[in-house]
Amino acid sequence: MNDAAGKGDVLLHMHGLRIEGRSDEIWHEIVHGIDVTLRRGEVLGLIGESGAGKSTIGLAAMGFARDGCRISGGSIMFDDVDLAKASDDSLRQLRGSRIAYVAQSAAAAFNPAHKLIDQYCEAPVQHGIMPRAEAESDAIDLYGRLQLPEPESIGFRYPHQVSGGQLQRAMTAMAMACRPDLIIFDEPTTALDVTTQIEVLSAIRDIVRQFNTAAIYITHDLAVVSQMADRIMVLRHGNLIEEGDTRGMIEDPQKEYTRDLLAVRTFRKETVDEPNGETPLLRMQNVSASYGKSPVLFDVSMDIHRKRTVAVVGESGSGKSTAARVITGLLPPSEGQVFYDGQPLAPNHRKRSKDEKRRLQMIYQMPDTAINPRQRVRSIIGRPLEFYLGMRGADRDARVRQLLEMIELDPDEFIDRYPGELSGGQKQRICIARALAAEPELIICDEVTSALDQLVAEEILKLLQRLQDELGLAYMFITHDLATVRAVADEIVVMLQGEVVEQGLKADVLSPPHHEYTELLLSSVPEMDPDWLDNLLGERLEQSA
Repeated sequence: MNDAAGKGDVLLHMHGLRIEGRSDEIWHEIVHGIDVTLRRGEVLGLIGESGAGKSTIGLAAMGFARDGCRISGGSIMFDDVDLAKASDDSLRQLRGSRIAYVAQSAAAAFNPAHKLIDQYCEAPVQHGIMPRAEAESDAIDLYGRLQLPEPESIGFRYPHQVSGGQLQRAMTAMAMACRPDLIIFDEPTTALDVTTQIEVLSAIRDIVRQFNTAAIYITHDLAVVSQMADRIMVLRHGNLIEEGDTRGMIEDPQKEYTRDLLAVRTFRKETVDEPNGETPLLRMQNVSASYGKSPVLFDVSMDIHRKRTVAVVGESGSGKSTAARVITGLLPPSEGQVFYDGQPLAPNHRKRSKDEKRRLQMIYQMPDTAINPRQRVRSIIGRPLEFYLGMRGADRDARVRQLLEMIELDPDEFIDRYPGELSGGQKQRICIARALAAEPELIICDEVTSALDQLVAEEILKLLQRLQDELGLAYMFITHDLATVRAVADEIVVMLQGEVVEQGLKADVLSPPHHEYTELLLSSVPEMDPDWLDNLLGERLEQSA
């Protein structure tokens, strides 16, 4: 981190910023007179729970309001230009060239039909900053600085051909293409495993320092923001709760709400007795699988029993989500077999019965790409009720309302909203409700709390635990969050490069001596210490010397 007092002139000043959102054709205020000041080269952290207004304020720094929102008051002075009053042409000239945005979901932000380098070159070429050949050369240079593998060739891949962590770094490079004065980072590491997160945080921080770029860093993770920001603003319900320099905020928060955000997660599920020889609800037995000619899983075996949670952990590309795809029949194995309640499951989901599909549901990592943006919440949750349970009309709507209450969203307020009118955390809750609608026995949870702030994540974990206790549900929890693993797991499966390198009861896997790779994962969990990242990188540099 840098010393904010030694930064340059004021680059951005928002004064009395007010933003309204529309629901049922009625406008209501969601950001209430916020002031933000940012100097050149300074990093400002915006933190708070889902719906606090973090992303809304970050987008307003570009003079932008998402669909269903409008800037209703105050000024947004960017280098003496009021973005709240600027023309569309003026804003188009600034966005992408002098102000850039790095979204939370890289998968949703890239065009899947174009190669990475084509998308990198678009902004500098269109803004007349450099010709195409120079932009390509610059992309390769930045890919190298961001420690992307094979920087000379990775840009010629499509988005789906790189891992999540690589795609996030490619998006950071794309944001830097025009050497902007300001970058808004909107939860850029939320969906990443802990080892990849270290690489991305280090790369973002280095690139911001090298080019003296000002940045707004939006996150719900205080341990992460403490490594990145010079100052922190704590937000709740569109109001400023507390503001101060990072070290002072971490060491001596003044407000109770900030102290709650800083609190270590306290929820732990009660210990469940080991299964005593009963047939597993789900068994993967010696499964190998490939994407085309590329093998991705190697002899993977694991059991999941009723009322138990198996956490599958590992870095990006380790095979966690691929194992889930095999279980759900989206990727037939090349070897091995998946059994459900003692019976073999058809390798291809198309050959499974409707009831087999109902009993096994999945909650996906990226809610932005998992739900139809053109459907209202009523239809999103109602569809599995119709498809699996035959519910229609008033019965279906009544059940949708019950499910919304279970995930702690007000049915009257949310049932007729579109996904674009929801925060990231609210969208993920809708995905959870959709999975519960089928009344399954096993739910595969693929990073279900990664988009949620710590307070909301804990409530979701408690909800999932209550449902497990009441309904006898089994969970396969794919996660990179070791705090989540400690909170919910009965057993842990550690994966690396498509293989299981360690598995067993939670207490055994998390107690030393650790497998070398498990030790790497545990050491990569950010701590609430502004010096943690520097110390960790220093230690690893010494070890590699």
